[in-house]
Amino acid sequence: MAADFYRAFDRAYLVDAFNRARQPDYRSVFQQDRDRILFTPAFRRLQAKTQVFQAGEYDFYRTRLTHSLEVSRTAESIAIFLARTRRGVAIDLHLLEAICLAHDIGHPPFGHAGERSLNTLMSNLGGFEGNAQTLRILTRTIYARSGGRSGMSPSRALLDGVLKYKRLYSDRGTDTHHFIYDDQAEVLEFCFGTRDLAAKLGGTKPNEFKSLECQVMDLADDIAYSCFDIIDGWKARFLTPDKVEAWAGGKKFHAAQHKHLSLLQELMKNGKLQPVMNGLVGELIQSASLAPTKNFMSAKTRRHAWTLVVKPDALARIKLHKALCKDLVYGSSALRQIEFKGERILGQLARTLFDNYLAPSGKPSPLVPSDTHRCILDASDSVAAARQLCDYISGMTDAYALRSYKRLLDPDYGSISELI
Repeated sequence: MAADFYRAFDRAYLVDAFNRARQPDYRSVFQQDRDRILFTPAFRRLQAKTQVFQAGEYDFYRTRLTHSLEVSRTAESIAIFLARTRRGVAIDLHLLEAICLAHDIGHPPFGHAGERSLNTLMSNLGGFEGNAQTLRILTRTIYARSGGRSGMSPSRALLDGVLKYKRLYSDRGTDTHHFIYDDQAEVLEFCFGTRDLAAKLGGTKPNEFKSLECQVMDLADDIAYSCFDIIDGWKARFLTPDKVEAWAGGKKFHAAQHKHLSLLQELMKNGKLQPVMNGLVGELIQSASLAPTKNFMSAKTRRHAWTLVVKPDALARIKLHKALCKDLVYGSSALRQIEFKGERILGQLARTLFDNYLAPSGKPSPLVPSDTHRCILDASDSVAAARQLCDYISGMTDAYALRSYKRLLDPDYGSISELI
């Protein structure tokens, strides 16, 4: 592994009012990053958050936790493959693991339905976005300390790696998602030396500007969705040969796509889908290559000196599988009903808490844990108080959100024994 691929610039870590100076030890900066994420409640809660199917419904479907682990392993394989095919490029595997393990920790309960619900509620208060919340957790709230919450002093390379989106909420235009919070402009400045990325990038959109590690994580995420969600959808009987055939009948595909769909149908009939999909992961990994690029950051860090290139056929196959899942799995009436319920539950729970704590007059009832209650009361203004509430709600697991909803809004639930 090339020792000089990363520089002091990449290893520098954030130190501010929320992030303490690190104590050096026997680990590298990136090993510390990985460990600081791995041993936190924010990471462990992913085991009980919805990926596609509601967490806990069955024991063999993927959760946010298993998805993050699979993305991490897939990304590592991509990095190893790239190192063998492109001399001088050596992505740090500890850094890449940290990025992949962290990439979903900002997601709220009930998946994207919960994200939509909180974003609607926060529309006039700075918005809510899973990627922005991940950034907030890493830099502001991951640790509970005696004086409040704090960040983990993340390295510049880690922050850049999880920054899938770099457009500020105030610059989002008519888009409802894919942004970071306005007060995270300081993170942009730490990572890139500027808060105005659009001016530095010229014709490139800020959300399209990604470090090499972020690009690898993004591809690993797409591979996981396009292969493993196919397996889960088939096991749950949302995907069957007949359903795939009916779906394909109303669409236009080129010859290669028809071949892929026919293969999927045959594998489903013969019960051989899972091993072949697992093998496809390896094929998609080996479809990746690197091309050198130049931009305003490439002289400072090699992380921005390379573009990840994926073979067109592999991209088309990923796109095909994702479209299949979007229509027949995520878009099925059964899952939409669960999504609808989750969005309603989280929305009503959040509005109840917001009404209690953000009312212009009166003393709010202590409806949240004492430390969170104190932080909300100590907030500088209503916007800061709303963000504290959003931190609490988005950090819930699916089951905890449901219990909290029942305690506050279900008249037949809430004896003292249930609260202990």
